[in-house]
Amino acid sequence: MAAGGGGSWKVAYADFVTAMMAFFLVMWITAQDKKIKDAIAHSFNAPFESIKKAPPNLVPRESMGLVPSRTIQQDPFSTKGKYESPSVVEVELLRQLNENLLKALNSNPAAEEGNSVKLELTGYGLNITVFDRVQKAIFERDSAQLTDYGQWLFSTLAWEIARYKNFSLELGGHTIADYQPPDPHLDKWDLSTDRANAARHVLITHGVNTGQVSRVSGYADTEPLPETSPSGEANNRVTIQLAVNPHLRLGGVNNP
Repeated sequence: MAAGGGGSWKVAYADFVTAMMAFFLVMWITAQDKKIKDAIAHSFNAPFESIKKAPPNLVPRESMGLVPSRTIQQDPFSTKGKYESPSVVEVELLRQLNENLLKALNSNPAAEEGNSVKLELTGYGLNITVFDRVQKAIFERDSAQLTDYGQWLFSTLAWEIARYKNFSLELGGHTIADYQPPDPHLDKWDLSTDRANAARHVLITHGVNTGQVSRVSGYADTEPLPETSPSGEANNRVTIQLAVNPHLRLGGVNNP
């Protein structure tokens, strides 16, 4: 029997397992909605295309419509080895998060009136920029103390972000170039760091896992928005960057 090809059953079994995997993959794809099917088809049609060039309508082109496009940040993920590009399913999760944030933020007219938030899909996740504007302040003047509106805004972001456990968060605080603090012992580095950390506290308090936060930084005025004056008000901001962390990928989504 050994001489007659006794190992042929292994080949047959391997073919069977491969066929079953293909069958279950086809069944999973057919059960998805049209947007995921379109995304999968796009990935097969252009396998070497960057995820940054996502299929049309996967994520709204103008995510919020609150801030002119000239204030969009450059891709901040310089340490690309730390993160991985989102899979097709993760891109869909980011799209869902984007839409949920839009609905939640638009429930308060003040968010639109204050031009407070910008959402932007990148090749590594989702960027959220929260602007501290005079007409609708997020923080008390010259302070890391959040206003009532700032508390509402960051807690609203937290409630939605907390559902997506497989994304890491990096928070950054930024100031305008000519900021002059009233306290000589408090400079723009301290203020930007303290504001980013204040945002972190609200996110954690309202459901975001501490393990998701990978970095909290203060950048002072070293990273002004492109095509914006370094002293422009829009540079007073806190950024939240959600990225795919391979160590959190098994976390999935907690559906309410």
